[in-house]
Amino acid sequence: MFSLQVSAASSRRLVPAAVLGLLLLGSCSKDKEPDVVTPAAPAVVTFTQAGLYPEGVQYDAANTRFLVTSLTTGRVGQVKDDGTYSTAFPDDPKLVSAIGLYLDEPRNRVLAAISDPGANAARSTATTQGKLARLAIFNRSAPTAAPTIVELGTLRPALAHFANDIAVDAQGNAYVTDSFSNLIYKVDPQNNATVFLEDAARLGTPAAGAFGFNGIVVHPDGYLLVAKSDNGVIYKVPLTNPAGYVPVATTQNLMAADGLLLQDNNTLQVVSNAQAKVFRLATTNNFGAATLSGTFATKAEFPTTLTQRAGNSYVLYANLDALFSGRMPAVSQYSINRVTFQ
Repeated sequence: MFSLQVSAASSRRLVPAAVLGLLLLGSCSKDKEPDVVTPAAPAVVTFTQAGLYPEGVQYDAANTRFLVTSLTTGRVGQVKDDGTYSTAFPDDPKLVSAIGLYLDEPRNRVLAAISDPGANAARSTATTQGKLARLAIFNRSAPTAAPTIVELGTLRPALAHFANDIAVDAQGNAYVTDSFSNLIYKVDPQNNATVFLEDAARLGTPAAGAFGFNGIVVHPDGYLLVAKSDNGVIYKVPLTNPAGYVPVATTQNLMAADGLLLQDNNTLQVVSNAQAKVFRLATTNNFGAATLSGTFATKAEFPTTLTQRAGNSYVLYANLDALFSGRMPAVSQYSINRVTFQ
């Protein structure tokens, strides 16, 4: 997800495709019902919201909307195809900055990674800035219910923290990356949190304000694929033996790797915000190694994360450079763009 280099002072995934439904002619009826028309997937959805700075995106096919996070408000909002933005779930004081997002369809949950990079003027504090990692869990079938908040950073209170991205396995376990401490947390379906992967000796600790572990996806064959922004490496992490993680061999430069999307069992898409590209990697040996099979050049608007809609990939342009550089005007317009590989 987010991988902008910021100072200490300022600091998915597979979403199921939309189902094309047809009203079938009944065997005893002579009247044919009209077909249900599913809107064509747009090339781009542009939306305006003053100073929103979204980072995570997921497509919610059941409600025909994109869900997006916000660094400056901590809220999870929705974007319709006509560009209309509105808040999707309740606010909570513990939602400082919402980063990565995951729509858990089987359990009707929306999960958001919560951090404090100093972007929310109303909620960032000296106690939490650069030290916060939380998981917020919303109930999609009860959208007015308060979120469940799971504390993650308190598992390692002496470290810096930035909860970044989320993936969920078939059993409902959530895995959350921490970019400032190079940890992966595991939150079980009962919301019990543990440290799933920790290896400072091999992984190191990112420099102040730099980003390590970032985007994450679960592969159905029983492992995680995790991007590490500061060295451009994708790691393969077995779910049953996280200490046995290994880098995915590739010659492709993946520096500033951010969001990941598993297109299919043999194809991984990787966003690099600094390179302004989405890379498509293919494997023939279960991600022991991967080779480049396509690229998509984005606009220089800080692409962050990916989602899938009706078989199409979409990337969010978040314009986060403007938020933290201090050299650009505030941004109010953002876009979600269909990816076409070359």
